[in-house]
Amino acid sequence: MRTPLTTLSAMATAAALLLTGCSGAGGSGDGVQVAVTTELIKDWTEVVGGDRVHVETVVPPGGDPHSYEPSPNDAAKVSRAEVAFTNHLLLEDHPLIKLFDTNVPEDAPNISLAENAEPYGAKLIPLVENIRLDTVWLGFGVRGETATRSAEIGVRLTDYTGPGQAAMFLTDAFGQPEIYWNTADGLSAADAITLPPNAHTHVNWTFTEPGVYTLTTAATLTDDGATRDVGTATFTYAVGVNPREVQPGALILDDGHADLTADLDTGAFLVRDDERGELDPSEVVIDVPTKAIEEIPAEEQFAFLGEAGASIYQLPQAVLGKHVHGEIDPHLWQDVANAKAYVQVIADSLIQVDPEGRETYEANRDAYLAELDALDTEVAEAISTIPEANRQLITTHDAFGYLADAYGMQVAGFVVPNPAAEPSAKQVEQLTETIADLQVQAVFVEPNLHARASVLRQVAEDQGVQVCALHGDALPHDTPTYIDMMRQNASELSRCLGGDR
Repeated sequence: MRTPLTTLSAMATAAALLLTGCSGAGGSGDGVQVAVTTELIKDWTEVVGGDRVHVETVVPPGGDPHSYEPSPNDAAKVSRAEVAFTNHLLLEDHPLIKLFDTNVPEDAPNISLAENAEPYGAKLIPLVENIRLDTVWLGFGVRGETATRSAEIGVRLTDYTGPGQAAMFLTDAFGQPEIYWNTADGLSAADAITLPPNAHTHVNWTFTEPGVYTLTTAATLTDDGATRDVGTATFTYAVGVNPREVQPGALILDDGHADLTADLDTGAFLVRDDERGELDPSEVVIDVPTKAIEEIPAEEQFAFLGEAGASIYQLPQAVLGKHVHGEIDPHLWQDVANAKAYVQVIADSLIQVDPEGRETYEANRDAYLAELDALDTEVAEAISTIPEANRQLITTHDAFGYLADAYGMQVAGFVVPNPAAEPSAKQVEQLTETIADLQVQAVFVEPNLHARASVLRQVAEDQGVQVCALHGDALPHDTPTYIDMMRQNASELSRCLGGDR
C-alpha cells in the first residue's frame, strides 16, 4: 500500500509524475474527477471548481463521518478520482480513510485538508476534554510517527489477575456494547481494540468484585501488509480498596483524563495523563473507588456483565457513542477563517491536476473568499448580540470548539456515565444541576445525531430550557451549502441565547 500524499509540499515534489497524459477538465466531458468524504468538502470543491470538476461524495447527505461504514460502491467512486480530498485529523472513521488510501489511484493526489490548512492561515486548537468525573476518565491511545495514516494498531489483553471478572467495552450511540475483552470468557488473541495512529478512544472498564487486579496488554502495528509488536505493560487497578495500600509510594490515578498509550516510535506502553504527563505503568495504581459502583442495566445486551441489577465497579467512557479521535480538534470549519484556508488548499490542488484551469480556479477562489470574509463578519456580529453571560454552549457533540474560540463563546459539557442505559435519577440530577448552575437558556442538538440527544433533551425539557439545533458535520437538508449552514448556526445561537439576530 502506498503512503498517501498528505501535504502540498509532497504533492509539489511529485508534480512531474501527476497525470502527464491526463485530459483533466480540458479534454473530458465530465471534468476533473474528484472524490471527497463529506458534503461540506463537496460544496467547497464545486464552488472553486465550477463546471471543470465532477465531485463524488462518499458520506451521504446528513451522514456522520465519524461512524460511516463504506460500501463497495464507495470504493468504485474513489477509484475514479484524479484528486481526492478528506478532512482527516481523525474526523473520518478509520475504515473511510483506509478506503481512500487503498483505492485512490497511485498517480492522484490524496489530500488531507485539515493537515494542509495551517500554512494557509488556519488556526488549529487542541481537542480539550474537560469532563469532570468522580473517577479517573481512562481510555486507550496510540502515538508515534512511524506509520501511515491507514495503519492499524491492535491492543489485546494477554494476562490478568484479580478476585473477580474484568471487562472492557464501548457503548455505541444506539446503546449496543462492543466488547473488546471480557475475562469471564477467557483470553483470546482475537479480543482486541483497534485504533489508527495518533488516536485515542474512551471505553468502559468494569470489575465484578472488590480487590486488586492486574491487566497485561500488548500492542501490534499492522501497516503496508506487515505486522510487528509494539509494546506490552501491566497495569494495576485498586477496585473498592485503599489504593495507597496496594503499592506504597505509587502514583494514584484517581481523577482527570488519562490514556493507556502504545508508543509506536519507542515500543513503550505508558500512561499519558493530561496533567501529569507520561507515567511508567509500574509506578501507577489506577483507583476504581466504591463511588464507582453502578447497577448492571436490565437490557439484554448487558447480560455479559452479570445479573441485571447487581452491583459492578465501573470507570465510564463518559461520552455518547464511539469516540475515536486525535489530540487536535478536526472541526476547523466552524471558524470561517479556517474554511478560507481549506478553499485555498482545494484551489491549489486542482491547479496541480488541471493547470489549464488555473484562471477559472483562481477567479472562483477569490470570489468565494470575499463571500467568506463577509460571512465571518456576519457570524461574529450575530453572536456579539448575545449577552456575554449567556454565551454557553451545551451540545451533544464536541464539534464546536472552533466556533467558541473564534467568536467568544464557551463550550460546557455534561456526563452520562452509561450512555446505553436509561439515565438514573442521580445522572439526571447531575445534568440538571449543570444546566441550572450555568443558567443556560438553551441546549443544542445536531439534526444528524438525533439518537445521541435523548438525555440532553429530557433534562432540558424538564427544566424548561429550549432545545435548539446546530449543524456540525453535516449540511442542512433545506439549504445545503456551507454559507447557509454557518448563517443558520449564527442565527440559531443568537435567537436561542438572547441575542437579536
